Amino acid sequence: MANEERPVEKQGIYSGKILTLEKWTVELPNGKQALREIVHHKGASAVVPVDERLRVPMVRQYRVAMGREMLEIPAGKMETLGEDPFDCAQRELAEETGLRASQWTYFGPYVASPGYCDEVVHLYMARGLTAGDTHLDEDEFLSVEWIPLSELLQQVMAGKIHDGKTMAALLLAGRALGL
Repeated sequence: MANEERPVEKQGIYSGKILTLEKWTVELPNGKQALREIVHHKGASAVVPVDERLRVPMVRQYRVAMGREMLEIPAGKMETLGEDPFDCAQRELAEETGLRASQWTYFGPYVASPGYCDEVVHLYMARGLTAGDTHLDEDEFLSVEWIPLSELLQQVMAGKIHDGKTMAALLLAGRALGL
């Protein structure tokens, strides 16, 4: 690849529950070297569950990094490196909303910040929903709001939804359903 940066040295900076941080020295295509800070993440899955009335159960939760509540689709991180993204999507849908689905559409991977982070979020749409019980993690506090998909698409276009994976997945679901 003509523009490839080749890692020369990697130094571990931090290793936590959710991510690791490394400082890399890379060789640039012109032969010079540069520093890169790389965040490693196990990955995640996110789901747009759509009921027969074209409503979506959205998750509202406080995001301390942003200092505010955000409206998002159900999502969560992989429990282990290499976990099947579909298994993660099914688990997170059930944990956060209590829903199960009989029909799944895979939209593909979403990469939010490839300049410094290797996190990949796998995007799905779920149909044929049936209700069950939620099973939130002990550090997870959220509320679920059922909102028509058409209204959510308007909110995305008006700049009222700010979470990238949510924006992308809602637009893909709207397209898939002809909205």
